Amino acid sequence: MANAFTHLDAQGQAIMVDISEKKVTTREAVAGARLTTQGQVIGLLEQAAKKKGDVFATARVAGIMAAKRTSDLIPLCHPLALSKVTVEFVIDQKAQTIDVLATCVVEGKTGVEMEALTAASVAALTLYDMCKAVDPEMVIGEIKLLKKTGGKSGIWQRKGAIND
Repeated sequence: MANAFTHLDAQGQAIMVDISEKKVTTREAVAGARLTTQGQVIGLLEQAAKKKGDVFATARVAGIMAAKRTSDLIPLCHPLALSKVTVEFVIDQKAQTIDVLATCVVEGKTGVEMEALTAASVAALTLYDMCKAVDPEMVIGEIKLLKKTGGKSGIWQRKGAIND
């Protein structure tokens, strides 16, 4: 674990990290968010996916758009030319959860963790927005980085988060 904040200077002022000396590498990040809801909502979502009203498609597009706009939302993030963004959903009917998994890839000098976290968060928020009439007590939680690769730190993976 690092022992200094990278976005603060010696006087404690917020700064954008200088990446001018970093090497361009392929960088990838996977982040997740969990929506907990009633089984009824999951059933309705699965039904809608079979018809024209695919809530998951809308949430997927929202997550991708959010990843692309991360530097507009998080003040000190560098704008990135993303190579790839995917948003997937894992439904667990028994646990009454929907896990959102967002993956972002870039050829660049800085990581894409914030883009993946933003994509997962906004996709989960979109699911919430589209389902709140059925279950206003849904909970979005466990927004977290699951894995990142690239750069000088190499590979980092949350224990037990992803089965490779």
